[in-house]
Amino acid sequence: MTSLTLPRQDGSLEQYRLTGTPIERPRAAPTFNRIAYAAAHVVSDPLRDTDPWGNAAIDWEQTMAFRHHLWSLGFKIAEAMDTAQRGMGLAWPGAQQLIRRSLAEARSVSGADLACGAGTDHLSPADARSLDDVIAAYEQQIGFVEGEGGRAIMMASRALARVARSPDDYRHVYGHILRQTKDKVVLHWLGDMFDPQLKGYWGSHDFDDALDALLSIIEANRGKVEGIKISLLDNAKEVALRNRLPDGVLCFTGDDFNYAELIEGDGEKYSHALLGIFDAVAPSASKALAALAKGDDATFRGVIEPTVPLSRKIFEAPTQYYKVGVVLLAWLNGHQNHFTMPAGMQSARGLLHYADIFRLADRANVLDRPELAVKRMQNLLATLGVEQAG
Repeated sequence: MTSLTLPRQDGSLEQYRLTGTPIERPRAAPTFNRIAYAAAHVVSDPLRDTDPWGNAAIDWEQTMAFRHHLWSLGFKIAEAMDTAQRGMGLAWPGAQQLIRRSLAEARSVSGADLACGAGTDHLSPADARSLDDVIAAYEQQIGFVEGEGGRAIMMASRALARVARSPDDYRHVYGHILRQTKDKVVLHWLGDMFDPQLKGYWGSHDFDDALDALLSIIEANRGKVEGIKISLLDNAKEVALRNRLPDGVLCFTGDDFNYAELIEGDGEKYSHALLGIFDAVAPSASKALAALAKGDDATFRGVIEPTVPLSRKIFEAPTQYYKVGVVLLAWLNGHQNHFTMPAGMQSARGLLHYADIFRLADRANVLDRPELAVKRMQNLLATLGVEQAG
């Protein structure tokens, strides 16, 4: 069966027939000429949940299986990041388990690589009284990651955004941490569309002033900074950052609206990738990046550009709920056997949003198993009041 009844935005119903073609899998993990991290989600375990809004149980087998799926397509993994619901259902104790397990899995796979999110989310912003509190929180999490043999992505801190009073406060905290890390780290500029508590990060609400502050931190610690992931959903701002980075410091796009053009570049400079959307469109992104590495720009554009409208729908405002679309597609594509999330987050979006994701995923050739996707989507629609014919 390749059709189903879907609701429209005007409240009417349509009989929608699928037209997409699943992306073929590579025989072996391909080689890219861009560093490509996929920020991976976690799979909850509804059969063990006793407090899904406070301490959700994780299905570790399916969570690790999904990481193997990403590695098989050539991706590095950005572990325990916001796509894994850090601060929105996955607390630090669960993140520690996730980091430890993923690092162990990576050691079992030839060529597998990952970096792990380290922040301050075990410190409530309301409990942060000083910069020293923030420093201690970063030291705890980065120390854990490095103690497990991992490399850190230094996540933006809600606590720091609350207590900092100037760009100098950010310079103090980041400088203190970077001087003591074992390895180079990736910094993260996460816009307030992803997390409203990060508004005014780097000590200013003005982009140019914030950029100057960030660049001063990188310049002072360039030996400890591999790169910076920028997630502002504004390609002009990312290009402005990219053009001013010191030699040897990489720009990782976190722009889930404009990633195709940013990764391809302007003929002189380009962005590497650290993206949540790669979780949802991994086969397409893998094929596109492999083509780009071979100089086949036409195939790159032809495969990746149809995924952009889908990504823009998944990441539409309120953007912080994008994880719902990512997990919906993981379920539709058979990577997990249910559509539930830590903190009950599957309720953060509505039926019309889910229907639009289904249409756009089909048009982007992202539905890997169309018949399974139709069956599961029909079950979801029926649960939400849209009965299916036949």
